[in-house]
Amino acid sequence: MHGGYRFLWSLSQPPPSGLLATPSDYEDPQEILPEGFFHQTSGIGKVIGRVGSTSGCLGSFSNRRIFSHCGWNSVLESIWFGVPIATWPMYAEQQFNAFEMVIDLGLAVEIRMDYRNDGGVIAYSNEIERGIKCLMEHDNEKRKKVKEMSERSRMALMNG
Repeated sequence: MHGGYRFLWSLSQPPPSGLLATPSDYEDPQEILPEGFFHQTSGIGKVIGRVGSTSGCLGSFSNRRIFSHCGWNSVLESIWFGVPIATWPMYAEQQFNAFEMVIDLGLAVEIRMDYRNDGGVIAYSNEIERGIKCLMEHDNEKRKKVKEMSERSRMALMNG
């Protein structure tokens, strides 16, 4: 279920269909996660509610990868902190952002690039596992490239 990797999962429920609203937290995430999820991931992972910005998590030394929907803020924060993304866009501009990060810039790994629903399945577990394993490799080219881009982005804001 988690591939043996430690994780922090920010899980929020989407707004009601047809409404433009901020996603909200689940009252009880156990209701939507597979049976036994918390038991199997005890001590290795933590599920939290919605975070307004990923920068607090990404700025932590221990968090060195992100599994993201590729919203623009998440993309900018991943570059700023030098944290590569496993992309899984859901809607709007996220698919374009994921394409830019994976194909054009080579700073991310693809989980799924299209957000269309394949007969009720949004993404298969083997797609998620492949993307996460790719990011976790110690000699990962994506990690090197995003670190270089992070350094460039920080230099761009320096005086002179």
